[in-house]
This record gives sequence, C-alpha cells and structure tokens, in this order.
Amino acid sequence: MTTILEKVYAELEQVYDPEIPVDIVNLGLVYDVKVDGKSCNVTMTLTSQACPEAKTIPDMVKRRCNTIDEIDETNVEVVWEPVWGPQRISEKGREILGIGDDV
Repeated sequence: MTTILEKVYAELEQVYDPEIPVDIVNLGLVYDVKVDGKSCNVTMTLTSQACPEAKTIPDMVKRRCNTIDEIDETNVEVVWEPVWGPQRISEKGREILGIGDDV
C-alpha cells in the first residue's frame, strides 16, 4: 500500500527545474514534506535566489501535490537555509548529470 507521503514524493519527482534535467527531489531541493489531514506542507529551496523559475517551480509543486485525492491544499515554503549546493544532489541525480561524488 502506498502512503500519502510516498504519493507526494512521486508527484514531486515529476517537477523539474527547466534548466536542469533532474527532478527537484533528486536535485536535493526538497527539504521536508509534512501531511496534516488533507493539507500538505512542502519546505524547499531553489538552486539560487536569482532562479528565474522562483515562482513557477513552487506553483508546479502545488499543482502536482493537489492532484492527490487525499490532499486538498498544498503550501510551499521556499527557504534559503540551509543553502543548496551540488552536494545535495542524490546518487540518481548525479548519474543523470554524469557527475561524480566529489562535488
């Protein structure tokens, strides 16, 4: 049986930064996900504060999470601490990007 959190993460893995061919989960941009009743709260960051997709990506997160039957509302909090860096990229993301573990 798939949990609501698993469903949320599966949807988040469908959200991409248009400039990078890795989803936001494997890119390490999602810091926390909490589901409280029918409300989903996502804490995430972006690759930089000057990210041209700063409005688009959180909106995509909301839309994807709200497609889940058990979720009525999604709140996205974009934070800048801790600062994102390439060391946050998952093993899967590194494989896709063709980079090693020494980043």
